[in-house]
Amino acid sequence: MAQKKSPITTNEYRTHTCGELGDGQVGDLVRLSGWVATRRDHGGLIFIDLRDKWGITQITFDPSKQKDAWEIAEGLRSEFVIRVEGTVRQRPAKMVNKKIQTGAIEIEATSVEILNTSKTPPFEIGTNVEVNEELRLKYRFLDLRHPRRQEILRVRDKFIQHIRSYMQTRDFTEVQTPILTSSSPEGARDYLVPSRLHPGEFYALPQAPQQFKQLLMVGGLDRYFQVAPAFRDEDPRIDRHTGAFYQLDMEMSYVAQEDVWAVIEPLMVELTETFTKRKVLASPFPRLTWHEAIGKYGSDKPDLRYDLFITDVSEVVSGSGFKVFSDAIENKDVVLALHVPGGAALSRSDIDALTEVAGIHGAKGLAYVLHKDELTSPIIKHLGADVAAAVAKEVGQQKGDAVFFAAAPWEQAAKILGAVRVAAANKLDLADEGKAAWAWITDFPMYERDTETGKIDFSHNPFSMPQGGLEALDTDDPTSILGYQYDIVLNGFEISSGAIRNHRPDIMYKAFEIAGYTKEEVDAKFGGMIRAFEYGAPPHGGFAPGIDRLLFVLLGEKNIREIYAFPKDGHGRDLMMGAPSPVKPDQLKDLHIDLQGE
Repeated sequence: MAQKKSPITTNEYRTHTCGELGDGQVGDLVRLSGWVATRRDHGGLIFIDLRDKWGITQITFDPSKQKDAWEIAEGLRSEFVIRVEGTVRQRPAKMVNKKIQTGAIEIEATSVEILNTSKTPPFEIGTNVEVNEELRLKYRFLDLRHPRRQEILRVRDKFIQHIRSYMQTRDFTEVQTPILTSSSPEGARDYLVPSRLHPGEFYALPQAPQQFKQLLMVGGLDRYFQVAPAFRDEDPRIDRHTGAFYQLDMEMSYVAQEDVWAVIEPLMVELTETFTKRKVLASPFPRLTWHEAIGKYGSDKPDLRYDLFITDVSEVVSGSGFKVFSDAIENKDVVLALHVPGGAALSRSDIDALTEVAGIHGAKGLAYVLHKDELTSPIIKHLGADVAAAVAKEVGQQKGDAVFFAAAPWEQAAKILGAVRVAAANKLDLADEGKAAWAWITDFPMYERDTETGKIDFSHNPFSMPQGGLEALDTDDPTSILGYQYDIVLNGFEISSGAIRNHRPDIMYKAFEIAGYTKEEVDAKFGGMIRAFEYGAPPHGGFAPGIDRLLFVLLGEKNIREIYAFPKDGHGRDLMMGAPSPVKPDQLKDLHIDLQGE
């Protein structure tokens, strides 16, 4: 087995690592240091698996040859840190371990020194035995010794190196932007930092370096990037870590959307092909407008690895006797249908689970038609056999397929079936883990209306340029305005948002006015940017792919927390360091803070 040379200089602790010795060193006197991974006693002979970052080497202790070393080895336990000297020898053919790099050799120990002892670990290290996550995170310094955790950190390092090299060879300059800044409406809660020197005033940790990177364009940098931390006070989920995350933040001057895509798309292909065995399904990546993505897949981050499509069947079912459908159409809502090939194999409990998913997204139920030997459904007697057959023809339902329905306002109905689409694909195991289905989502609405209050707010990035410029903002229906905003998605996850920026003060004032901001409020919150735009801001645009989320999806981990060296738990707590935690009254006094109720 070919050995991998590690960049370790000979010193008093080691001449080699635990992952590099092989046939070429047989007969050499060597020195290794590391952790005791396992200890085995075989009829007097003691075998130690010694582990470090690079791998495992077997050490043998023979009492007939080196009794002093053997006696020390008798007292060794898991995770003791030791230094060993000995001679490299070939393993007997029947004892070769092909699962490890050093499996053809072993070290016959001549001396051993205990550098540090260890308590009994709270869980087995380096095995595939499932360990409670809370326990793992409390003892993360031990969990990091697991080969998989080590591998993820090595991949992450090379991943970021690759990104930096890619950007720098394209004449981008990396700039570190401020961590303490002002609060900004970026779509999530800020982490606020009280100012000791300015009582009652607060810094905010940046949700993104948005304003700074735009100011760099005004400053003439032309092409900027940064492997940037971003801070958002959001609830954790499978693809979102509490607190800080890292992104490839980039901005370019004198560009349209296509110019930004031409930089980012090849990088995403390179990262996929270099760091995974996944096959990129299509290059150039498919492009879908936001309206197309919602209408066809029920999501603005659709998973394109499987062909489950949504169809508007309002016209087909308009004459049916099924009251749920007829009422919806009478109320100017829609009836949408999701075609699931092979879905007739879903069990009753599977369909109940899909109904629960639909309910979470606002549905009062989940109507369906299965095509087994014939079309069957609890709603057939109301819908009518002819209408059911017409729907089957419209969506392409064949024997063995299922069709699920949603009746509601268009976007809500689509998103209900979008959630059912993902859940059904999971039930039927349709997502091929060997594929990378990238896609661009474009033409996002600039604004959205709160269904309860009717208030208009930004639906995406507030600093985006509206399509049509200032004239487009002169409308009675702000929700009809599209922005030069775009996302890139992978296998059902949003990897990044980007936009061509609003670089004109007049357009910026009007855009924020529609969202309820006065000129004075815009000046107060974004005065630096407004002033900059008054001094010749070039057209510019950018992007910010999430490095952590991209790695999480590409590596196929179960939760994004595994991508971090020191993650928070599912409740946003650092179990290892005990954060968040109370602070001393004197610290609060320095910051001019009084806690309520105290």
